[in-house]
Amino acid sequence: MFLLSLERGITRFSNLLGVVSTVLFIGLLFNVFYDVLMRYVFNDVSIGMQELEWHLYAAIFLLGIPYGIQHGGHVRVDLIYENLPLKGKAWIDLLGCVFLLMPFTLLVGYYGIGFAHEAYTLGETSGDPGGLPYRWIIKAVIPFAFFSMAISGLGMVIRSINAIRGLSEEGFSHPPIQH
Repeated sequence: MFLLSLERGITRFSNLLGVVSTVLFIGLLFNVFYDVLMRYVFNDVSIGMQELEWHLYAAIFLLGIPYGIQHGGHVRVDLIYENLPLKGKAWIDLLGCVFLLMPFTLLVGYYGIGFAHEAYTLGETSGDPGGLPYRWIIKAVIPFAFFSMAISGLGMVIRSINAIRGLSEEGFSHPPIQH
């Protein structure tokens, strides 16, 4: 029962990141609309607003990946995977997470902390006049997102273990999206 509860908690966390990505995407739409309006109607360009587009896009992408991992939206070789029984799928997900996803995400997350900390310590800002200050904020999204991917990977490991044990069949054919 503990593993099922932990799996549900991780799914809720991943769903929250999906909602955050959605809200950021709506913000990006407004930002692009404003930028295009100002550029082509009022002939005014804001470097800060253009940089904000890049930052929002990066955050949307990075924070949306844990949601995709949790709900089976990630890339895998479906030619083999789709024809396997439930336990075969669970073993592939388990081994893929343990040997590929988790080491990669934890490594990038670990080194990303130093990357963001250095930007914070140096007070890094945009190199362009009128650009955004506090570059460390977007750089801090990198380790946060990769550790979040690791947490979603842990959720996939738990879901795989539950499926191998016969406790759960969720997430192996067409995962339900829960909010």
